[in-house]
Amino acid sequence: MRIAYPKTIYLYIAREILFAFFVCFLFFFFCFFVNQLLLMAGQILSKRVPLYQVALLVLYALPSIIAMASPFACLTGTLMTIGRFTSDNEILVFLSSGLSYRDIFFPAMVVGLLISLFSFFANDILLPAGTVQFSRLYRRILFSSPALELESNSVKHFKDTVVVTGPVVGKSIRDILIMDRTDDGERRVIIAGEAGLEDVGGGKISINLKNAFIRSGKENLKKNYDYASAETLQYVVSQEDMVQTVYSVGPREMSSVDVKKEIKIKEEALGVKIETELRKIALESYELEDALRRGNLTRVETLAANVARSVESARELARDRSLSLYRLEYFKKFSIPFGAISFILAAVAIGLMANKSGQTVGFIIGICMAALYWAFLLIGQELGTRLDFSPFWSMWFPNVLAIVVGIVLTGIKVFSR
Repeated sequence: MRIAYPKTIYLYIAREILFAFFVCFLFFFFCFFVNQLLLMAGQILSKRVPLYQVALLVLYALPSIIAMASPFACLTGTLMTIGRFTSDNEILVFLSSGLSYRDIFFPAMVVGLLISLFSFFANDILLPAGTVQFSRLYRRILFSSPALELESNSVKHFKDTVVVTGPVVGKSIRDILIMDRTDDGERRVIIAGEAGLEDVGGGKISINLKNAFIRSGKENLKKNYDYASAETLQYVVSQEDMVQTVYSVGPREMSSVDVKKEIKIKEEALGVKIETELRKIALESYELEDALRRGNLTRVETLAANVARSVESARELARDRSLSLYRLEYFKKFSIPFGAISFILAAVAIGLMANKSGQTVGFIIGICMAALYWAFLLIGQELGTRLDFSPFWSMWFPNVLAIVVGIVLTGIKVFSR
């Protein structure tokens, strides 16, 4: 009896949690979908891109939504389920039948583990694959519709070029400003009251300017500049540069294996730079010591200032923001999917304390905890990038906090019986 009885209860608890998870997953999925995908699709639809291509873009972007929605749905669904068990006195029946709190936690933790693995699979395998397909399709759309990225009253960055546009109607632009940098280091500013877009082939588009004014000059010689005006001017932009700028693959779109490889490459490159800077500091320090011995005070002041600048430069190199972002994203790829397990522990403990309206209260608490978890992640990301806080703790602190809360509340509940 002891062998068969818990199995039935385990299946019952797991089935109820999975059903609540599915309902909550649809809720969070819809929220993230509206917030991210519909905005993107609306911008593309406004350029008259075929509907089937928009649908494909949405499909390729779904893995990121699934990976984010799953842990939060697990949290809220478990809270609703355990809250209902408590308010309906089912927990009391379980305990009176000889079961323990361990028998309630076990099926919930198994469900949490399965959801975590599912979320990690979506984030680490489906997301990079979807990103590749998304990039290819977006490239085809952009090549077939060169006006796609030049919107009304917008600022667009294309490699070394910044384009500021006024009203855009079709392929006609009013009031356009172009700022760029040439291969020989000149800074240019081009202004025109009207412009038109044209696909000139070869992977390039032409911005045909009317009544244009051009100012150019060297960046280090700001008082020396040239200016000219033209009735018509053809400005050519590479569509390849537009695609790379508009949609570039970052650590979020990579798999954890690829992110780890990129981190290793960046660490090796940073190590070489720091070693070079330390050698420079050592040489300058030796020269400073020599100047002190010779009593050359003028040279001492100059060398001391150089050493101070080199030390500060080495510190800045050590605070590599790009490397910090990759490290944070690496730990984030594990902390969010496997946050479902820590959520389960906290959710069961909180759900056991529900009295009446367990499902409603569980849903509200779940939304609040999801918002709090997201806030902790954002704070951790800022601490990791700006203050060099530990990348691991920046991303895993919310999970550890949820585990601690779960253990403390469970202990209170057990010892209060």
